[in-house]
Amino acid sequence: MTSSLSAQWDAAREIRSILLRFVAFAILLANLLLGGNEGAERTHFIVVICYFIISVASVATARYLPSLSWLKTLFVVLDALLVALILYAHILGGPVTENHNLTTTSLVVAFILLNHVGLKQDRRLVLVFSGIVLVSWVAMLAVTAARHHTADAMSLLAAFFNQDLGLTVSFGFTAFAIYLLARDHDRTRKEALRADKHRLNLSRFFSPLVVADLQEGSSNLDLERRNAAIMFVDLRDFTSFAETAPARELALVLAEYRHLVSGMIFQHGGTVDKFIGDGVMAVFGQPSPSEDDADRALACALDLVDALNDWKNHSMRNGSPALKAGIGLHYGTVVGGVLDSGCHSELTVIGDAVNVAQRLETLAKSLDALLVVSNALMARLLCPVPSALWIPQNSVPLPGRRFPIDVWYLRREAGLDPAEDSSGYETGVMQTALQRSSFQSSPPGPSVCTG
Repeated sequence: MTSSLSAQWDAAREIRSILLRFVAFAILLANLLLGGNEGAERTHFIVVICYFIISVASVATARYLPSLSWLKTLFVVLDALLVALILYAHILGGPVTENHNLTTTSLVVAFILLNHVGLKQDRRLVLVFSGIVLVSWVAMLAVTAARHHTADAMSLLAAFFNQDLGLTVSFGFTAFAIYLLARDHDRTRKEALRADKHRLNLSRFFSPLVVADLQEGSSNLDLERRNAAIMFVDLRDFTSFAETAPARELALVLAEYRHLVSGMIFQHGGTVDKFIGDGVMAVFGQPSPSEDDADRALACALDLVDALNDWKNHSMRNGSPALKAGIGLHYGTVVGGVLDSGCHSELTVIGDAVNVAQRLETLAKSLDALLVVSNALMARLLCPVPSALWIPQNSVPLPGRRFPIDVWYLRREAGLDPAEDSSGYETGVMQTALQRSSFQSSPPGPSVCTG
């Protein structure tokens, strides 16, 4: 995928090049009208007309044939040949006995067009243009020296190394400086595009604030203990669906699901820690913990309940697989940061809180629940617990864990045909998480929102 930054730069550079072409044409025309081109007026007139035609062709190419990059090189070669034509008119076009003076204002054309090529910021084009002009210029000076001084070698060298050659050297030095600038710009551009590509890759997993920390190498990335909310989302019966589904359909369903879940996580300031097949692990509070991590995590989970339910119903109406999802949410202490594993480093969290969140997501399946939230997360809320038909359950054992925990969960709808109405939970009253009623009982938490 082409970086948007690269496309913007290319478009801006092309527009600038087109504008500068006509500025250069105006200077050439003014130079012709002001005179000072004795003996070369005809040549200068031809150059102005040809340059105008080349400029129009360049604009048309940029508009209708932008992909043909070789045409840009062709136009630069034609510009260089026009400069060579002017040099010929002043150096070799006159009588043999004429005193050639290359400091005439007409020769400023070579520098004008060199600057125009330089502003394309392409060092290859600078080399092409300056190479043609310099070779032509030096060759003409050598021919002139041979025509005027043929007595001996010393006389020939003295005739060659004169004021005219000094102007050639000045042109060469200017071309070299412009080449260096173009090279530095090219390096800067590549680094910026690499950083932009890296940012785009990071933005697939992290919220903009986290991406900023990652790019700046913030100390928040150091591996350390911190509190965070961990969320696991998983599709039900996805494995059996994947065994029979066509590859294209499987990829489409998985892409839609991941896009929906990750977008909701980013919207609530969370981080996608990893995708595990049809599972998604998200963290709220990594790499920068906040006081409202638990609130944002729970709000995200409840919104995901609605979004995934809508996605399932939409898929069913369109004849696509309608997959249910389960969510587990827990708050606790984790070890988070960049984990260096030699050839591959990743920003992740590890610890018991991660295991508990994953087991809560598994528990959701056995409870036939949409969402299972630990009491530890409910206790960390700054705002009142969002209204929903919560069902409390105490002392729930979790596999691999010595002590049971208290949880709150939302049951799936019971006795309803999802194709007719899948908007409620098991209550006898149809409602969604966005139409949450007062709860059956309130989990522990502050009664006044403080953040």
